[in-house]
Amino acid sequence: MRKAMKSLSRKDKSVTRSELRVAAYCRVSTEYEEQTSSLDLQEKVYRQRIQATKGWSLVEVYKECASGIRSDDREEFLRMMKDCRKNKIDLIQTKSFSRFGRNTLDMLKALRELRELGIDVYFEKENLWLHEERMETVVTVYCAFAQHESESMSKNIRMGIRYGFQKGTSGYANFTCYGYKLGEHGNLTVDEQEADVVKQVFALRVQGQSLGNISDWLFEHNVLSPTGRERWSRETISKLLRNEKYTGDVLLQKTFVKDLFSGKQVKNIGQEQKVLICDHHPGIISREVFAKVSPDIAKEIYLELSLL
Repeated sequence: MRKAMKSLSRKDKSVTRSELRVAAYCRVSTEYEEQTSSLDLQEKVYRQRIQATKGWSLVEVYKECASGIRSDDREEFLRMMKDCRKNKIDLIQTKSFSRFGRNTLDMLKALRELRELGIDVYFEKENLWLHEERMETVVTVYCAFAQHESESMSKNIRMGIRYGFQKGTSGYANFTCYGYKLGEHGNLTVDEQEADVVKQVFALRVQGQSLGNISDWLFEHNVLSPTGRERWSRETISKLLRNEKYTGDVLLQKTFVKDLFSGKQVKNIGQEQKVLICDHHPGIISREVFAKVSPDIAKEIYLELSLL
C-alpha cells in the first residue's frame, strides 16, 4: 500500500497532510449478487482495510447495484467523482476494472480526469495503480475486453427476447393499454367500460371525424383520458387508433435498442424482424375496421399475410 502514497506524492507535491484520504468504490451488477450480500461484504472489507492501514483515513465507501455500461446511470460513482473534484479524496480502492466501469470511452475519461486531479486508483484484482506509466495502455486493453463482454451479453439478451417473441412467450405481448386489464393469470382481458370508449372512438373515425372532433366528443361525454385528464390530446387518440392490439393481435419488435451504450429505443423501420401474434387476446374491434382507420399499419401487418 506504500506504493500509492509514493505515487501520489510524485504527482502532487503540494500534498502535506499527514494522512492519505482514502475512499472505496464497490458495485454489483445483478440482484443475485446483491442478495448474496456481495455488496455489503465488499464494503466491510474495504472499511476494515482502510481503517487498519497506518497513515490512511477513511473518506467513504461508495457502493451501488447498477449496470457498468453507462456511468451516468451510477449515482454513487458520479457522487464519488464530484467529491474528487472537491478535493476530498486522495486515493480510491476498487475491486477491478469491470467494477469501475465497462464503457471504454467513459472509463478512460474518468481515469484521465482522476489522474489530472492527482488522485490515484488501485485495482485490486489486476494489482495495478492508476499512476503507473504503463497504465494508459493496460486500462485501454482491459476496458476493451470488458466492453466486448458487455456487448456479447447484450447480444445474447436480444436473441433471448427475439426467441420469446417468436415462441409467443414474451411478457411484452401482455403489456396493457387503454381498454384492457390483466386477468388472473397475467393475460390481457377486456375492460368493458373502456372498451366501449375504444369502439366509439374507432366508429367516429370511420365516420370521418377529425381527431379534434373526437376529443371534443370525449370531453362532452365526460370521458377521462388514459392518464385521468379531462381532455384527450390528439396524439393520445392517434396512438389509440394506430394500436393493432385492439384487433386481438400483437405486433412485437416495433422498437429496439440500437446502441448498447446509449440504451435508447428507436423505431423499427425494417432494421429488425417484427413478429405478429394473431388472436393473442380478445379483440375489441375487427381487423376490417382497423384497416379503414389505419390503412398504412394494416397493410404492413395483415395484407402480406392475407389476413384481410
